[in-house]
Formats: sequence, structure tokens, C-alpha cells
Amino acid sequence: MVSDRKIRVLVAKPGLDGHDRGAKVIARALRDAGMEVIYTGLRQTPEMIVTASLQEDVDVIGLSILSGAHNAIVPRVMDLLKQNKMDDVIVVVGGIIPDQDIDGLKKIGVGAIFQPGTTMDDIVQFIRGQRQTARRACGSLKCPLMVLWTVRATGTPGTPAS
Repeated sequence: MVSDRKIRVLVAKPGLDGHDRGAKVIARALRDAGMEVIYTGLRQTPEMIVTASLQEDVDVIGLSILSGAHNAIVPRVMDLLKQNKMDDVIVVVGGIIPDQDIDGLKKIGVGAIFQPGTTMDDIVQFIRGQRQTARRACGSLKCPLMVLWTVRATGTPGTPAS
């Protein structure tokens, strides 16, 4: 039988980007929705993020990237997760992602892209929905999936792209 433990989410700001308002808004929304949230803070390396995720036994990693470095950071995080046999961790990325980068991110496993305008509740429901899908498909809380969201400077996430 599958445990009904809370979804554990690690939220991090990788790279040199110093703007963390969106990450804090997402962290609070997830916490208010009953998830356990670990916020690592600013200027995290992919190695620091994956190490903390392993130590905290998280179900979801939330990366907030506004610097434009998503094409370098996200693949590195995914590689490190695979090296550490953490393929079952859901990776959620927030930030300003140009349309021309969407296909490439989907090819490396991005499950959804949220553009500006999505409500916090939509993000929470999406993560919970993935949990239910994982439980049905894998028989456990964790199952491989990568999700992408975009958060504007106001902290408002976007709508899912088709």
C-alpha cells in the first residue's frame, strides 16, 4: 500500500540570479496546500540542489530560473539526478523561458510548461495530479516526470502550454 505522506518539495534558485520573489511565492503556495517545502535560497549549483534533494528525500525539485540559464542548468540537474538514481523525482522549473526553448526542454523530459497567468491553485493541482498518476502507473508516490512553469516578476505563474 502507498503511503499518504505529504509531498516533499525542494525549491531552489540556481545560478547567479538574485531575484527570488517568485520562488518564495511558489514555496508559500505549495506549503499552504499542505506540501512540505524546503527552500535552499539563492545561488545554488546543480550539485548543491541534487545533494540537498537526496538528503531531504524530496518528491519534487522546484527550480526558479530568471537568468536565461535554463538550457544549461536544467540538463545538468537532470544528469545529476540520473547519476544518483533519482529518476523518480519530479523536476519543476519556473522562470522566463523563450518559446524557442520549449521543444528542447520537452525533449529532455519537461512534462508541462506554465506561461504567465496560471493560478497557484493550477500549479498545486497539477503537482497533485502527477502524484495520482504516478501512484496509478508506478504504485508509488514517485515516478519520473519533469514539469516547467513560468513565473512573472509579480510572482504570478503562467498557463499550461499544449
